[in-house]
Amino acid sequence: MSDHGVTARQEPTRCTWCGEDELYVAYHDFDWGVPKHDDATLFELLTLEGAQAGLSWLSVLRRREGYRRVFEGFDPLQVAQFSDARLAAIMENPGVIRHRQKIASVITNARAIVALRLEGEYSSFAHYAWSLSNPRIEAASNALEMSKHLRRDGFTFVGPTICLSFLQASGMRNDHARECFRYDEIEALRAQART
Repeated sequence: MSDHGVTARQEPTRCTWCGEDELYVAYHDFDWGVPKHDDATLFELLTLEGAQAGLSWLSVLRRREGYRRVFEGFDPLQVAQFSDARLAAIMENPGVIRHRQKIASVITNARAIVALRLEGEYSSFAHYAWSLSNPRIEAASNALEMSKHLRRDGFTFVGPTICLSFLQASGMRNDHARECFRYDEIEALRAQART
């Protein structure tokens, strides 16, 4: 109790990586690791993880809305039709990380998603991506296997490190620390998704 008889609010135990920045804490508390089964959301996460390569995640989070605007809410059908002129225009936009290869990879990956749907083996990008996750094997091995499959199927900027971050962010793996207040909540969400 404080001097005024009011109990100080106890902060929950979180994963140490999220620090104290409000945006980062909100991402950790409400987004990271929540199982996602929507094509646009998974496409967004794959894009943002690729954009982060060599940078801090916070710098990418601060541009998330810019990415959503520039890439049409991550609708793969729309992004797959982007022209070279559209790519050049995006390169001038301060709302995204202006790295030509990273931006070009978003368009390439949208086309790969569309191709997966057209070939009919998978009903959605979500179905495809989740088929590549295997929480029963070690995380690095799962990421390496996912990276190989994505590259084989025409995706770019999908190395093992990016794939590991994608697996974690999308909830395909629950990598919250066991003592983190979100760990058990995420486990419950994952169990719900399986039923």
